[in-house]
Amino acid sequence: MHIKWNALAQTAGISFGVTLAVVAVFALGILALSRREAALSAAREGGDAGPAGGGKPALVGAYACFALCAAAVGYGLTLIAGH
Repeated sequence: MHIKWNALAQTAGISFGVTLAVVAVFALGILALSRREAALSAAREGGDAGPAGGGKPALVGAYACFALCAAAVGYGLTLIAGH
């Protein structure tokens, strides 16, 4: 049995990088949702209006982040399933 160590290291490195990217994008989505909640609570209290549109840009950003994460997971599942 011969192990191709170079290919194994490349696969591990790419997997680690993609995992970090998906976690970072998911964290940005959570951050965007928390910013939206902060903007809505500030608007309810009559304080600073916060971001324009009552936090709608943050909500759109959060949806985009979560959609990107879902796409990455879906792509990974298609790779595992073998198309």
